[in-house]
Amino acid sequence: MAGMTSPATRVLLGVRGMNREAGERVAAHLLALPGVSRATPDDGQIEVHYDPSQHTVMDLVRAVRTQGFLAGML
Repeated sequence: MAGMTSPATRVLLGVRGMNREAGERVAAHLLALPGVSRATPDDGQIEVHYDPSQHTVMDLVRAVRTQGFLAGML
């Protein structure tokens, strides 16, 4: 991905109450963040690949929370 200054890091976030349809919305929101190269939702979780020089896991959790879900690292 252009603009990535570090190798992508993978994190699996648990998202309470998120179904597949809502997961697509959350994934789109995360992908809009600079440095996020992939966001793959599933029921109750989302796998995110991101540039750790641009975001922390807490940044990603906060982004999910802005979409109305409780989230945390699995």
